[in-house]
Amino acid sequence: MRLDTYFRNIQLDLRLFLFLLLTLCAYRLFFMLYMDSYQGPDVTSADLLLANFAGLRLSLKSAGAFTAFSFLLATLPCFVRPGWSRALGKVRLAVGTLASFLLAVLFMARFPYYREFGQTYGLQVAAGLADDKGAILGMMLAEYGLVWRSVVALLLTFFAFLALRWLLRLPAAGVPQGRPLAWGLGLFLFTAFFGLFVRFGGGVSYATGLNWENAAITRDDFLNECILDDVQALYRAHSMEKKMAAGDIFGVDKEGAAGYLPYLERKAPGPRLAKPSHIFIVLGETWANWPLLDKYADLHLMEGLKELARSPEGCYTRRFMPNGDFTSVAITGLVTGLTEVNIRANYQPRSFTEAYPTAMAPQLKALGYQVDFWYGGSPGWDQIGRLALAQGFDNFYGYPDYGAPKVNAWGTDDARLLEALARDCREHPERPTVALIMTTSNHPPYSIDLGAEGFDVAACAENIRRIIPEAENPEELAVEFGHYWYMDKVVTNFVREMQALYPDSLFVITGDHAVRSDPGPHPTLYEHQSVPCVIYGKGVSPKLWPADAIGGHTSIVPTLIDLIAPAGFAYQAIGLPLGEGRAAFNRDVFLADNVCGRVERAEETELIPGFAGSPDGEAARAALLPQLTAQRTLAWYLLTQGKE
Repeated sequence: MRLDTYFRNIQLDLRLFLFLLLTLCAYRLFFMLYMDSYQGPDVTSADLLLANFAGLRLSLKSAGAFTAFSFLLATLPCFVRPGWSRALGKVRLAVGTLASFLLAVLFMARFPYYREFGQTYGLQVAAGLADDKGAILGMMLAEYGLVWRSVVALLLTFFAFLALRWLLRLPAAGVPQGRPLAWGLGLFLFTAFFGLFVRFGGGVSYATGLNWENAAITRDDFLNECILDDVQALYRAHSMEKKMAAGDIFGVDKEGAAGYLPYLERKAPGPRLAKPSHIFIVLGETWANWPLLDKYADLHLMEGLKELARSPEGCYTRRFMPNGDFTSVAITGLVTGLTEVNIRANYQPRSFTEAYPTAMAPQLKALGYQVDFWYGGSPGWDQIGRLALAQGFDNFYGYPDYGAPKVNAWGTDDARLLEALARDCREHPERPTVALIMTTSNHPPYSIDLGAEGFDVAACAENIRRIIPEAENPEELAVEFGHYWYMDKVVTNFVREMQALYPDSLFVITGDHAVRSDPGPHPTLYEHQSVPCVIYGKGVSPKLWPADAIGGHTSIVPTLIDLIAPAGFAYQAIGLPLGEGRAAFNRDVFLADNVCGRVERAEETELIPGFAGSPDGEAARAALLPQLTAQRTLAWYLLTQGKE
């Protein structure tokens, strides 16, 4: 009786498994076909078949994980108590329906997520969980169709429920009469082998199976992301976050960390500029570098920044990298002076008890400045306000502090932020200040009235069709590009206003990150990652630095100190001043001479547009490892004081 009950129940489990597996494969295929504009030009039918087959193998794990709940909650209890079969059959249907709901929700969310981040669920998920939940909800409602996508997910779940209920109600065969021992042994071996085969993604070990870490087997990045179903992509994000929490950090010499401390010590060579009365460091939200490239010139998105860069008193480098892929990482890199090493500085206890020796504010205050942080959002966002004050800033101003209205989910608009800062400067003309400015407008939900500001969305959409013919939705992209244009407009207007009031002012303009706003479905790695760096002000000249000097966020403060501090002024910094380092890098990418590639995968290198020649990727990586190791090791050591 029990053997017969077990046999019937595992047939039902197999039906559930196949139903979920086919659902995952159908979602993958639909996504692949609907988003085919993100495929590379060389994708063939063989590549599509390979991606779908690999995805099928990987989805064995996802379907198997859900089916395991049915096996544990229905099949095994029915084996112990055969009389429970009818009642526990409802548990199996409930498991399948809940799994179908989760898959439908993830499937519907996958489309806007991929358009923003160019991948199927990654570390941005973990970052979002620590972000402003209300702002994220507002953004999802305004920009990403949360309501209609939820309705579609519920409809998909309802139809899945009907189909699954019908499937589970079909008769199941019983165990043939005779030889119960052989049947029992066979069912046990089948269950064990099936579980093993599913667990390893179509194999019997890690060597023969497939998992998210070795699933990128096609030549196309989009297809490689499609291989991961939504469950496996979330598992990837979880695994990466777990590695971060465990301190699994590339390029850190934990045993010899203390020996790197002398690397921090710097002495200013002597001033090359007259000391400015005001220094403004603008960290533009999603201010990528690609709009400054010649291939996108006809979009006219950053004419103001181009003008500053080309001015006799301006300097621009194309070889500049953010500290990481998130706004908070960029901010913490500037505030603390620490290179990103997969440890969130704004959540480390030490960050709130004492300033790091590399922190920005104390060292600039030693030069006689009041150091303030001006933000278009809320001071409580991601503990940034608390962090800045703990790290020595004199003041932190979020939009409530200067009385600006909240105009979208994240805060006020850039014009009101910069108006408040300009008003403060006018009211205290005698006070030397450094202002770190974080803008907010170039971020979903895109709420600026672009027409009222003077931006022609329709004309931009036409230009997009001509310049980026593979763009998926030119009208939506034009609205996004309009917010680049708006940010450029208000920031450069602010620069002109402050320069007129205080001619000796010095400006540094860069972006927090580039990812999330690509120029089309096939950006180069350089376009996807690099941010601009423009230094502008009285006495500035391109001759102050080597042409296209390499740098990153942690280069900004040492660059400023070396420009204006008296000779012998002692300070501490992890990043090298602009032009002195051979590499700038974030968690994923480094710029080395002419190379842009992944740190962990140096063979995946590509030329930076406009540069001639490229050293061998592996050789460049080997030459840079001492500098990379020193900087990353010091950041890890200062954050943890050598503790695991």
